[in-house]
Amino acid sequence: MFTGIVTALGRIRAISGEAVKRFEIEGPYAPEGIELGASIAHAGACLTVVDKGPSSSGGWYAVEVSPETLRLTTLGEWTVGSAVNLERALKIGDELGGHLVTGHVDGVGEIGARREEGSWIVFTVTPPASLNRFIARKGSITIDGVSLTVNAVTPDSFEVMIIPHTASATTLGQLRTGARVNLEVDLMARYAARLSEFPEASA
Repeated sequence: MFTGIVTALGRIRAISGEAVKRFEIEGPYAPEGIELGASIAHAGACLTVVDKGPSSSGGWYAVEVSPETLRLTTLGEWTVGSAVNLERALKIGDELGGHLVTGHVDGVGEIGARREEGSWIVFTVTPPASLNRFIARKGSITIDGVSLTVNAVTPDSFEVMIIPHTASATTLGQLRTGARVNLEVDLMARYAARLSEFPEASA
């Protein structure tokens, strides 16, 4: 589990493989602090560490990504040098600064518009139609691994505001109109929608 609070920015330093991609990510995490088999969220997708080592910026580690994950997320669009939002797995007792996030991407959305409001950035995002019913005004949404509050919704889009710190500490500040982003809807909304399909269970 994660919270949607990005703790570091990594960069893709190497890519190999065809059907199954191996990505090496370089960043500030010290290799001795990462266990093989550990879960780390990458732009909202939970991946398993399979190798690691030291580097000039702190350390590097490797993950392997299945064809299914490449198909359902934006990870297949990564290139060497791409910046990636990173979050270590939640530990019992950690501060829950965002909302509960599983690291399972529900779909890929598109930035429909970007505008500036003072030092804040407002994004209009078009999600897959299948996710619309899970997105509510003042509810939570995860975009590329970042926990955000939905400010407004329409039948086919939603709006979020990005504070200056989030814009500078994550990849969201670099997003432009047309960019594709990984989306994870609120876990509680997903279960509430599922329960509503069984009215007899709530009787």
